[in-house]
Amino acid sequence: MPVILAYAVACLLYGLISWHFWRTQWSPVSQRKGDAPAAEWERYALLAPLCLHGYTLYQSVFSGEGLNFGVGSAVSSIVWLTASIYWLSGFFHRFEGLQTLVAPVAAVAVLLPLAFPSLRPLANTEFPAFKAHISIAMLAYSLLTIAAFHALLMAVVERRLHRPSMPAVLAGLPPLLTMEKLLFRVIWVGFVLLTLTLLSGIVFSEEVFGQPLKFTHKTLFGIISWAVFAALLAGRQLYGWRGRIAVRWTLTGFVILLLAYLGSKFVLEVILKR
Repeated sequence: MPVILAYAVACLLYGLISWHFWRTQWSPVSQRKGDAPAAEWERYALLAPLCLHGYTLYQSVFSGEGLNFGVGSAVSSIVWLTASIYWLSGFFHRFEGLQTLVAPVAAVAVLLPLAFPSLRPLANTEFPAFKAHISIAMLAYSLLTIAAFHALLMAVVERRLHRPSMPAVLAGLPPLLTMEKLLFRVIWVGFVLLTLTLLSGIVFSEEVFGQPLKFTHKTLFGIISWAVFAALLAGRQLYGWRGRIAVRWTLTGFVILLLAYLGSKFVLEVILKR
């Protein structure tokens, strides 16, 4: 399949899945015909666009020499990993219909490497420390993106909890306490990976340049984001932070993390054309 066709088909499939689930899962429970579980095909609906999305990412990142990892490919990779983890988690937790939250974002993200192509391959991609750094960072960003989605979802559920009608997908979610436990599990794993990202960045700097990691804008915001998530986890353990406090701290840490990597990358590549 030509690469440009794979982009188009993946975007179309994401859009069709979004339309289907918005039409079915987000209708009020009182307007639905019973509370029948999701059809079997709906469990696997996201697999086809995920595979095509992964194929387009492989072509955009690994085409030519080195890694072509521009801002478009970076955002698209994070969204693809997020959607993949969400899809897999749907087989173990009651998250049917949450594809409606991820699929519209993925429909746009799959096209970003075309809109914002990499200006040049990344340097020093032959070093194992750099490859490990990139892989761990993408996983960390993806898990903390899931945590942000999860926190927003908890806020929506809490706000609509006492309304007479609620979308079926929200009514079918686990209790808020269960969702909160899952949120902190995701944050813990993401925090560990973010810690490894910062440490591997130091190792990479030492291995390649033979000097300590430079204190740049990206490093500063990365450390601030790490400190926010560390404070959230400490507050959870020591003071039992939960509910709206947990949501606010999660979203704050996520926004700072976006500024750390994607913000600086967007300014350099898209605005300054470097």
